[in-house]
Parts: sequence; structure tokens; C-alpha cells
Amino acid sequence: MERMFRIILTPELDGGFTAIVPSLPGCVTWGETLEHTKEMAKEAISLYIEDMEANGDEIPNDNNSLELSLVVA
Repeated sequence: MERMFRIILTPELDGGFTAIVPSLPGCVTWGETLEHTKEMAKEAISLYIEDMEANGDEIPNDNNSLELSLVVA
């Protein structure tokens, strides 16, 4: 079954990117390039879901999530 997950990519000062999956608490990974980071995120999400399924946990889905950016003064 295909699921959609939103990831947040943040460039690191020393190079590479960190990827955070907001709907999967603690699911964080890193990659040297954007492509590498996306592949690492797919792997991290797959392993996270595998563990959730083994524990009988409900798997979240980001299909209906909204994302906004706010400027705060």
C-alpha cells in the first residue's frame, strides 16, 4: 500500500540535509545531497512503519495535511 508522508528538509551548515517526518515522531535522517536525503527518508519511513506494524500501531497518512509558513514579528 502506498502512503504519502510530508518531509521537512533542512540544509546543514557543514553540508548535506536533515530530513524530519513530522507525522512519525523521532523519524529523522540525513543525506549528503537532496536525492540522497530523499532516499534515506524513504528507508527511514519504511523501517519506522515496519516497526509500527509489528507493534499493531495505526499508521498515519499525510494525504490530507496542510502546510503553511508564518512570519512572526
